[in-house]
Amino acid sequence: MAWTWRFETGDGTKTSPAVEPEEFTTQGDAESWIGEVWKELLEGGTETVKLSDDSGTVLYTMSLRSALDA
Repeated sequence: MAWTWRFETGDGTKTSPAVEPEEFTTQGDAESWIGEVWKELLEGGTETVKLSDDSGTVLYTMSLRSALDA
């Protein structure tokens, strides 16, 4: 199974990430990667990310801005 991130601006528009993601074969790998680069993504204009599996089902949406405020 493949896991992918969708990167969005604050208004929900799809955007290109400041850091190119790799291919993720597990959900844990995808989540570890986002944990490592979320600040760079936020600085590059991404405010929200969505994690999907290879069927296109969105597992969850996460605000990077909220992570900064935490």
